[in-house]
Amino acid sequence: MENRCGQAASLFLDALSKNREKGKNESLLKAFSPFPPASDRQAYQGLPEEIRHKIIKEGESFLSFAYPPIRATDYMSFKRTGSRAVYEDPYFSRRRALNSLVLAECVEGEGRFLDDIINGIYALCEESAWQIPPHNSYIRDSEQFILPDFERPVLDLFSCETGAQLSCILYLLSEQLDQISPFITKRIHRELENRILQPYLTEHFWWMGRDGEEMCNWTVWCTQNVLITAFLADFPEQMRLAVLQKAASSCDYFLAGYGEDGCCDEGAHYYRHAGLCLFCALDILDQVTGGFFAPLFQWEKIKNIASYILNVHVKDNCYFNFSDCSATPGYAGAREYLFGKRTGQRALMLFGARDFGRSGFALYNDEGISLYYRLQTAFCSQEMIDFARENPADILPEDIFYPSVGLFVARSPLLSLAVKAGDNADSHNHNDTGSFTLYKDGKPLFIDIGVESYTKKTFSERRYEIWTMQSGYHNLPTLDGLDQRDGAAFRATQVKTAFDQDKASISMELSEAYPFSENACLAGDGASPSYVRKVILWKKENKIKLTDCTNCENVTLNLITYYAPSVKMNSGDCGEIVLEEIASASFRGAELFAIDTLPVTDPRLKASWDHDLYRIRLTLTGGQFDLCIQ
Repeated sequence: MENRCGQAASLFLDALSKNREKGKNESLLKAFSPFPPASDRQAYQGLPEEIRHKIIKEGESFLSFAYPPIRATDYMSFKRTGSRAVYEDPYFSRRRALNSLVLAECVEGEGRFLDDIINGIYALCEESAWQIPPHNSYIRDSEQFILPDFERPVLDLFSCETGAQLSCILYLLSEQLDQISPFITKRIHRELENRILQPYLTEHFWWMGRDGEEMCNWTVWCTQNVLITAFLADFPEQMRLAVLQKAASSCDYFLAGYGEDGCCDEGAHYYRHAGLCLFCALDILDQVTGGFFAPLFQWEKIKNIASYILNVHVKDNCYFNFSDCSATPGYAGAREYLFGKRTGQRALMLFGARDFGRSGFALYNDEGISLYYRLQTAFCSQEMIDFARENPADILPEDIFYPSVGLFVARSPLLSLAVKAGDNADSHNHNDTGSFTLYKDGKPLFIDIGVESYTKKTFSERRYEIWTMQSGYHNLPTLDGLDQRDGAAFRATQVKTAFDQDKASISMELSEAYPFSENACLAGDGASPSYVRKVILWKKENKIKLTDCTNCENVTLNLITYYAPSVKMNSGDCGEIVLEEIASASFRGAELFAIDTLPVTDPRLKASWDHDLYRIRLTLTGGQFDLCIQ
């Protein structure tokens, strides 16, 4: 592991120590002032008028807001029924409302929203715990407790985010709150110390990282919010220095699990909780140390992490998705823009700036629970608007293969193709090795369905009972009744890629992704099972050819489509698939078995797909199947 973050932290602490040896009492820690406090009226009055109007109007919608009660039985509901919504709906609605009220007060500055803000502050401070029920345990992947232990807080994603939210409020509005009562800010400060900083410095939670522990988005998502908590609120220097050192170490552990190519194995949605949270954590560390972390933004690996989102973008709000990622994970904005700015990547800056405009100048993505993100967007909004206007050039992502995850992406003027050729051990994994996704002029043809709303089952030993996780509901074959299995051992092998001006191609052996026994011999001739998939994109012709070659005798090929398919069999084992008036595909080497309608009823799926989806099931008639798509 390259301890670059830790080295930067060590250099800073060493400089601080030498400073003190020389008898200098001043700290090298810089004041963390990423945004102006509400008392800076000129700054808030200088925001774009449209943004100011949007903020005040949304704040007004929460005037006299009745913060929903949260009962002990709501917390217990997850353990009893597996439902997350019973507790999470009121939990997050409290935080969204409070964020809107705080920003509105900062912009207007007349005290109209303060009473509702105080109600929100006390609602959060009086919650028995800030961790949500699915995360209420002290050991990774262990059984959750039915109720929280208020004397031993758990630092999960949303406890840390709550700490950051209250720390932002303290930073923005302490002067106004103290004029009403000094006990408000005193209460916030106590809760932040007891619930966030003390546990952070005295406990080890798995996401903090140490040798042998696998990291994911939790590491940097939690870390950035602990840093916000520690440096926006007024805490002693020694406590802040300890937080700084531990945070840098966690960033190193997170980076050690990332490939040099920068591919996020959790998909585009989780890039915003992984790559962008890494950016935020490093940016804070850099600001408070006066530039000790600046060289990291020129590290090729960090640049690759930043630009990943460009390469998996299709069009508008559509992305190549896999794992638990949605096909429409939301628009980019200020964080992508700022990450591009720090890493010197103008294409990423332009992508963030343009998406901000396409979103209708939205201050936040669908979650809306981070006040810090809202502030970033508000104070970067005019810069993004100006940058998009002054840079009309198109963004032209290059074809790319990410070996760390096995993700292949190629484009022609009309077609956008992605193929997954890694293993089935990704974070938020679906059994999708070898699956492909195809868009035509930004319209989804052959798709990855995504994931339904999270429940207790989603992150349990029964995860792969969920249909969207199974290879049979991806663009993959079922071999002798077998679907793929999860785990690093179940993977594509013999992966080969090629790119040139006229075409891009990928091929792989998929048999090892399926749980054949050691003695399995489906071919009946003593040979080991084999299933080779090759996909070629011809760019000038805007044509795809998929060829599957196998010695397996009982093969059903599954194809998932967005548009209702019409399948016509011609002579023998040749046929045609028509996807409404959008595209057509000819095939050879299979017969139609069935067309299934896949009802889209889950709220999370309905956010991506506005109607039911479809599964075409073809029975292979021989050892080779060809599919040509135009």
